[in-house]
Amino acid sequence: MNTNNENHVSPRRKFIGSLAAGAAAIGFMSLPLRLNAETISTIGNEYSDPSDPEEWFNKVKGKHRIVFDVTHPDEIFPFAWPRVFLITNGKTGSTTSDCGVVVILRHNGIPYAFEDRIWEKYKFGELFKVDDPATKAPSIRNPFWQPKKGDYKIPGFGEVAIGINELQDDGVMFCVCNAAMTVFSAVVANNMKMDATTVMNDWLSGLLLGVQVVPSGVWAVGRAQEHKCTYCFVG
Repeated sequence: MNTNNENHVSPRRKFIGSLAAGAAAIGFMSLPLRLNAETISTIGNEYSDPSDPEEWFNKVKGKHRIVFDVTHPDEIFPFAWPRVFLITNGKTGSTTSDCGVVVILRHNGIPYAFEDRIWEKYKFGELFKVDDPATKAPSIRNPFWQPKKGDYKIPGFGEVAIGINELQDDGVMFCVCNAAMTVFSAVVANNMKMDATTVMNDWLSGLLLGVQVVPSGVWAVGRAQEHKCTYCFVG
């Protein structure tokens, strides 16, 4: 990274400005990213989970370890694949305690880290292009949090327990990207004429139980592989 402080612009300001410009250039969620470097840098480092993400990764146990890197809400796959991993390991003699499974919710995959209140208030179904499987309309709830019995079936497997809470019960670990939360909440705040800090704090208060905030999704990908998790891309 360029450390030249000419014109009194800090490297961090330059980086955040590049992040905003890059996001706009690739059509970041097709939303107008009308945020300058000062706006994002003001909120970028204020939020951290009280628990230690490094220590959280030390909880990954088991002989068979895998990380699912969820960058986009792709139907049921972010949650079906962890279940299939557990089921098929069971068929080869490995129990759930033999398996270490991490799911990283980053980029467009972050909405699944939040409770229904956040989905409804900030219109996540419209924002992230997620339809409710029951209504076929943009979802105002997290369809993978505490789903009803029989909500999800996989051909050949039948009914499967792929709710986030059901996967957590079998030891699957979920984390969410703080960098993506920071950018998306700032964009949403800007578009809704709200204060960015207020929106970010509201999102943090609406995280699902047991979901760990990590500095960034790519940071988590690296840490997962350092903890000997095989990489699997989802989305």
